[in-house]
Amino acid sequence: MMMHYAVEVPKTGPSGDLFREWIGGCYENAFSCNPIWDADFQSFPDHEITRGVKPFAIKDEWYFSMRFRPEMKDVKSLLVATPSDETRDGPYVYPQGPYPHIQAEKGREETLMWCVERPDGGRGVGFTGGHFHANWGNEEFRKIILNALLWISKIPVPASGVTSAVSAEELDANLDNK
Repeated sequence: MMMHYAVEVPKTGPSGDLFREWIGGCYENAFSCNPIWDADFQSFPDHEITRGVKPFAIKDEWYFSMRFRPEMKDVKSLLVATPSDETRDGPYVYPQGPYPHIQAEKGREETLMWCVERPDGGRGVGFTGGHFHANWGNEEFRKIILNALLWISKIPVPASGVTSAVSAEELDANLDNK
């Protein structure tokens, strides 16, 4: 399972091909982009990873325009949202953009979390969020990640998903002062 910055690999060399084999997709510099925006997740596919997840909206540095396997072969989109036109116009975190190919796709839904089951029996998950520590306080955000961790480990996901709780004090514990 790759999350946050771990989904980015160099375009040249075998890295991107291996990531697409392992987890189905990856962030590709100057093809993908990384704006900070509010993604609104209102529906989910029927999958163990989405069990018990309720609609939620959350601000994060959601990467999109990911480089997936051709025709998204065997890739299951789990979190999908439509960036606003303003989001597509930038700025992005780095480089600032805008990228014309991103702007040309205004109105298109984007896959922000996905999974694959490989022919060798392995499982992979990609998740483009996780940039803001406070987001782990959101029950639905946490639940889909905890469900994914069970799924990739081949541990049955409970029918209502993983239940967890974290207080504001627990979330803030051990943070460095900034």
